[in-house]
Amino acid sequence: MMKRILSIVWAVGSALILSAYARAQVSTQDPPQANPSSTSGPSRELDVPGNQPWTDTGVDLEPGQRLTLMASGKLSYMDGNSPGPEGLGRSWMDLLRSLPVNSAGRGALVGRIGKADAAQPFLVGAKLETAVRAAGRLYLGINGPAGDSAEGSFHVTIAVSRAATAPASAKATAGSNLANGQPVAAPASSNPASGGPASVTTPFAPLPPDLLRQIPRRVADKDGNAGDMVNFLVIGSEEQLKAAFQAAGWVQVDKDTANAVVQALVASLSKQAYLTMPMSQLYLFGRSQDYGFAHAEPVTVVTTRHHLRLWKSTLTAGGQPVWVGAATHDMGLERDQRNGKLTHHIDPNVDDERDFVNGSLNATGYVGQHTTVLPADPIKDAKTATGGGFHSNGEVLVLWLND
Repeated sequence: MMKRILSIVWAVGSALILSAYARAQVSTQDPPQANPSSTSGPSRELDVPGNQPWTDTGVDLEPGQRLTLMASGKLSYMDGNSPGPEGLGRSWMDLLRSLPVNSAGRGALVGRIGKADAAQPFLVGAKLETAVRAAGRLYLGINGPAGDSAEGSFHVTIAVSRAATAPASAKATAGSNLANGQPVAAPASSNPASGGPASVTTPFAPLPPDLLRQIPRRVADKDGNAGDMVNFLVIGSEEQLKAAFQAAGWVQVDKDTANAVVQALVASLSKQAYLTMPMSQLYLFGRSQDYGFAHAEPVTVVTTRHHLRLWKSTLTAGGQPVWVGAATHDMGLERDQRNGKLTHHIDPNVDDERDFVNGSLNATGYVGQHTTVLPADPIKDAKTATGGGFHSNGEVLVLWLND
């Protein structure tokens, strides 16, 4: 049995290393620049100390701008180590630690745009040139687990190329992106697809009047027991969907495995960050989820994570596919009331996880418009398929993706 557990842990470690390497490779690719016509603005220099999690640069960014960061200096960190802006090399065990950017070196210079917790940190290193997709304040920090502190600082030069005119995508999404990390309020109106009031920004294409009536309110387990509620929809192509979730720091999780494997993982990786822990299969439209995602910001225990499931429906809006999602926040373990085995306990306030999905995706600039709608038959109080209770205001988030 011990050999089996060790082989499972080794496989998980290898998968994590490959996943981290893949994300590191992807992170070096710039998103498409919305408007090549720009004029250079003045540069700014500041020191980023190693003894605080984040430093406010005072630089506010807008979509369509191009950001260039150059850093120098060394820290005194971790028992005499002196990492530069690229940080220390990561060992296999260190890949499991809780870091803002799990694929980057420990002690590296990292950044994020926006103050919201959902804003996805990114590696800066010694130099970074990237296009800005979403508006927000630029923050810089040190890539270390909570409680880490280092002496010294990195000296950083910040240059922003200012767009001569607002890019078309920015004009189309006005009012739906985050402003300083918080959703911009939108006027309330009525939506015929909802059967009730909705908070709506300028839409890309209206929802078909009977759209929500064709989507079940709940997902189910393999035996047909009703489970999590459907609490968000995404309208866009499969390529847009994967790009948006990747940019927001979500990673695709492993397929469901035997209960023995999950138990071994819980036992061997407790208090570690295993982001791709297998997700159980739930059913909608007669099949299990097409995608399962967990948020890539590392967690401190294997039993706690943001996660969601997505199904591609046969419905369309404005010619684009409609993806149906159910998102919940795992907060620990509890007994499955169906069989007495261990299962995840979710946060009963599922609206918080719906809002986390909204915030994390909006922070990327990939969301062109978002709204919440109230179905004619909303879910307010219910139980999951495992017996845990949850509650909601019944609203369903709708996200339109741009290119």
